[in-house]
Amino acid sequence: MARFWVCAAGAGCLLAFLVLHSHFCGSPILSSFVFHVSWTTDKPLYRLDVGWPKSPEFFTGTTFCVAVDSMNGLVYVAQRGDNIPKVLVFTEDGYFLRAWNYTVDTPHGIFAASTSHEQSVWITDVGSDFVMLWLHGENGTGPTQFNIPHSVTVDSNGRVWVADRGNKRIQVFDKDTGEWLGAWNNCFTEEGPSSIRLTPDGKYVIVAQLTRSRLSVMVAPPVGSISSCAVVSTIQLADQVLPHLVDVDRKTGAIYVAEIGAKQVQKYVPLKNYFYSFGS
Repeated sequence: MARFWVCAAGAGCLLAFLVLHSHFCGSPILSSFVFHVSWTTDKPLYRLDVGWPKSPEFFTGTTFCVAVDSMNGLVYVAQRGDNIPKVLVFTEDGYFLRAWNYTVDTPHGIFAASTSHEQSVWITDVGSDFVMLWLHGENGTGPTQFNIPHSVTVDSNGRVWVADRGNKRIQVFDKDTGEWLGAWNNCFTEEGPSSIRLTPDGKYVIVAQLTRSRLSVMVAPPVGSISSCAVVSTIQLADQVLPHLVDVDRKTGAIYVAEIGAKQVQKYVPLKNYFYSFGS
């Protein structure tokens, strides 16, 4: 019995050494091992901010998308419906500021791209004429092909992440060359991803699944190794909430979820102490 515990302790020490060596020295062997292991934690990483927004009665349509202007502390919500404001503007604290109903017909996606010199908001409008520029755009199931590409984001390492919803996977490309870097599909056997964003530190990927009404937090792989997805935690929403698109506040890390089933946007705040223990 004593020999068993000695062996177990030795194995544990070896694994701890390999993890520390990978973290500080960038061991490619362990990186390949770690990112093939899918694991979860029972500890919640986010809590629902039940006080956001202060005036939910302004949600009068189907809330398709949300965008966070972290620089100016604003949250934009686009909704569909007849004779209603199509774009709502809130503060990060949930106070309603203004709305508009012109230039937008049937919003589908929204993105805030403000700088220190100007504020700008981009909206994809399926009810108006618009132009799309695709690096890869062929329909199909192979690498670089898509079936309902539903969301896209770019990380700090110049990798483009595409939620290939119909193919039940996430594809990753090089931003400058367009080179296909890999794909995640082992986490989406039941339903494909509808939205994808990264946490401010770039260490985690936030993914929404529409009909499963679920958000997943996944480990962002190191440069040079896409490998398989590793789920850290999930946020299970109520049935038929239907999270369509999400956005993440680049300063606070809060997740805003546009729910087309519940016709609202909800805010989830990170439990910072837990995230700091992972990011340290």
